[in-house]
Amino acid sequence: MHKILKETFGFDAFRSGQEQPIRALLAGKNVFCVMPTGAGKSMIFQVPALLGQGLTIVISPLIALMQDQVSALQLLGVGADTLNSSRSMDEISSTWQRVRNGQTRLLYLAPERLMNSGTLAALQSLDIKLIAIDEAHCISQWGPSFRPEYEMLMALKSHFPGVPIAALTASADQATRKDIVAKLFGDDVDIFISGFDRPNITLNVEPKAGWKRQLKAFVQNRKGQSGIVYCLSRKKTEEAAAFLTDEGFTALSYHAGMNKDAREKNQQRFVAEPGIIMAATVAFGMGIDKPDVRFVFHTDMPASMEAYYQEVGRAGRDGDPADAYMLYGLDDLRMRRQFIEQDSSSDTQKRREHKRLDALIAYCEAPTCRRQTLLAYFSDNCAACNNCDVCLNPVELIKGTREGQMALSAMVRTGQRFGPAHIVDILVGANTARLRQLGHDKLPTWGVGIQHDKNQWRSILRQLVAAGFIHLDIAEFGGLSVTSDGRLLLKGETDFSFRPLPRKSRSDPLVQKASKSDITLDQAEIAVFERLKKLRSGIAAERNVPAYFIFSDKSLRDMAQKQPATVDEFSQIYGVGQAKLDQFATLFISEIKISKPD
Repeated sequence: MHKILKETFGFDAFRSGQEQPIRALLAGKNVFCVMPTGAGKSMIFQVPALLGQGLTIVISPLIALMQDQVSALQLLGVGADTLNSSRSMDEISSTWQRVRNGQTRLLYLAPERLMNSGTLAALQSLDIKLIAIDEAHCISQWGPSFRPEYEMLMALKSHFPGVPIAALTASADQATRKDIVAKLFGDDVDIFISGFDRPNITLNVEPKAGWKRQLKAFVQNRKGQSGIVYCLSRKKTEEAAAFLTDEGFTALSYHAGMNKDAREKNQQRFVAEPGIIMAATVAFGMGIDKPDVRFVFHTDMPASMEAYYQEVGRAGRDGDPADAYMLYGLDDLRMRRQFIEQDSSSDTQKRREHKRLDALIAYCEAPTCRRQTLLAYFSDNCAACNNCDVCLNPVELIKGTREGQMALSAMVRTGQRFGPAHIVDILVGANTARLRQLGHDKLPTWGVGIQHDKNQWRSILRQLVAAGFIHLDIAEFGGLSVTSDGRLLLKGETDFSFRPLPRKSRSDPLVQKASKSDITLDQAEIAVFERLKKLRSGIAAERNVPAYFIFSDKSLRDMAQKQPATVDEFSQIYGVGQAKLDQFATLFISEIKISKPD
């Protein structure tokens, strides 16, 4: 394991959460891994694939993603191939020849290609050692990126009995995880959850107050940085790209309504070139493995907490500081509700999506550390992060223990099975037929909260959810129930404070300084780093691959600091395995020598 890690990938040690699932796969067990974006999920199946003999099948949802991963592995000297609809018949024939000859160690396939009867028959005659399913959340109909063709993978166990299966994802809440485990593994699986925290990403949320002005204020200190601006509509992506271009940025647009060639050209430019901002709908993103995306800006509220987590997770994959900034408003909420209701999914799925949206609203209105609220949704936790807008610029809170007790009491007295709308009606003393029918207009809590209007009470309930006093049942009917912390609040053994609704939106958006790398170089080292970047760009252009395939910025900074003068010294640089040592050591050592002052 460690020899492969060093000699092939150039790393001295596994990252947290990698080694245990690798050992489980090598022991022949099924594995389900939930790891944060950028934590090195691909290593979980790539290392076992290169140990011993046999073929590893990797299932991936997008052609572009498969081709990128294959190119990156081939650059490391690994026998990797892909079969997909973009390949010619001659290329497909050559690939099958390499697979049969044992030259190919990892074969990347889309699920529909794998589950084709001809492909299955051809593969079943080979020595298949491992099957890896990337972006495994696509299997679950409860996830935000459900893909029907992924459901076919439920038959994998019967087609390849005894072959261990690894399913990997960065984003799956409890309902989605449970669904994946039941469908794919029949509960016969070792589950590894490495946490969901991306501590290098600064989290910011702000009410809308003129999105163009707010976007301009955010990007004005970020010239030369790569970023993604997510918009709700196709029209708005083009408007945002044009606006940013007028402001002097290199900005492109991407949405499903564009010509396919234009869309692919823009994606390739974004991946390959530095300093490009992509204004896009959510059609853009899955499989974008560009490590130096410095920010993700949402001009509109995303669809759910899972979707938000996936989208902001495209920033800062290199581990350097990055920013996530979201604007939200009532129109977003109305549009999101409409989208859910207009969808052709079942009533059960619509209920779940409404509750997921409720959880995102609670996140937007969180009165305490935003990261704690985000992680709590995924049943994870952390200390107050001091890296979100709430921690860095605390809001003025109002003591709300009494309001919290009123709301919790209304829930307890009604059996902890009703949703927010019903609880709010009780608190404000609404006179509805349903309240009268259920006798809830006779409860002691009916009308006790008349001092606040319905909007404020809805906000208070969302903040109680965000603070962990109320559990929102996402999987079933959206009922509100009291948590163990909520019971302490009811007894007066803990306190609750809430953020009041603003009378009007802030007139000036929060202007933040752009995040910078934690690794500092002195002036001489910066000069070396810049020369190495130019060398890297030239090599990447010659090979028609993104620059980060050659070396990451982290590797270049390591070179600029250590300034290796021999091949042996160069082998100690971060991310330098044997293949890259053979291909690039002499070139980069020469550039470092030229860069050194006399």
